[in-house]
Amino acid sequence: MKPICLVIGAGAGIGGNTAHRFASEGYHLALCRRSNQEGLNNMVKSIKDKGGSASGHILNAVKDDCIEDVINTLESDIGAIEVIIFNLGAQIGDVSLKDLSYKQFELGWRMATFALFRTASTVFPLMEKRGKGTLIVTSSTASVRGNPKQHSHASAMGGRRMLCQSLNAEYAPKGIHIAHIIVDGAVDAPDTLGRMLGPKNFQKLKESKGMEHDGLMLPAKIADTYYHIAQQHRSVWTHELDMRSFSDSPWWNDNNNSYI
Repeated sequence: MKPICLVIGAGAGIGGNTAHRFASEGYHLALCRRSNQEGLNNMVKSIKDKGGSASGHILNAVKDDCIEDVINTLESDIGAIEVIIFNLGAQIGDVSLKDLSYKQFELGWRMATFALFRTASTVFPLMEKRGKGTLIVTSSTASVRGNPKQHSHASAMGGRRMLCQSLNAEYAPKGIHIAHIIVDGAVDAPDTLGRMLGPKNFQKLKESKGMEHDGLMLPAKIADTYYHIAQQHRSVWTHELDMRSFSDSPWWNDNNNSYI
């Protein structure tokens, strides 16, 4: 029976590339995304066409019991979840305080923090019984620095970071590896940054900063790092890691990465 890698947020960028990386190493990939059944089916097919094993699940992470149902179904019908890639975004865009509704603010928290809490609450008791498991959480610059008009995103991602620290403090001694990854830069991903900027502006950014310039973070290379973290010996576990392109200034020295 193949070990299961559950990807929550399996889009065309980090989630999809990480899914392919783990599938190539013999994991069954349980791919979850909020919408686009056709895109999900194509990703499952792409993994299977390369000899891998995968299943797809439409999952609205803010809906009651949705996360819990997927985890429990996988555990009962397929096998043990060994790795979770929590790649769910929570960016609602730049919104000034006077224009930010209560509902919008709460949505960021529900996606970034509460959904992660629900995931851990459901699967960690199972991992604890087995004495092993890995949770890798994609995060952003907003988890360590607030920017103008990012009230919802920064507070939600900051909460995500603190939740990871608390989970690590309680569960690392029980054999569960929790890693919080700060993606400190623009990722060459059409369904995240590309959607935010629009196709025309995204193409301009790729031409000026990406492609042969290597100024946009490549999802396939991020996936390599995620796989490495999942295989670390417990004597050298990484809890927090930040990554960026060689040409970008780090978050603590740069005030211009407001798009993150």
